[in-house]
Amino acid sequence: MKPTQATLDKLEDILGESSYVVRYERGTFQSGWCLLEAKKIVVLNKFLDTEGRVNTLLELIPQLNIEFDKLTHSSQKLYEDVMKRALTAQADNP
Repeated sequence: MKPTQATLDKLEDILGESSYVVRYERGTFQSGWCLLEAKKIVVLNKFLDTEGRVNTLLELIPQLNIEFDKLTHSSQKLYEDVMKRALTAQADNP
């Protein structure tokens, strides 16, 4: 998965379709993001470049409660790819 603006937009769509709000703020985020779960807000460090933002969302999305049925067909396909990628990474690093 290439870290392009189009990929970033598609990953943000997955979150948006699951009622998460993505915000870019500055701050001292330990891993580039902060999650306010009760309000379904994902805050990413605004100083991350596109590649950093894509990689952060790829790491974060598998940890969230994504409502698969609410996703559009294209978002469902991307979400499945993200989850497969996460499982593969988890298997490689037990």
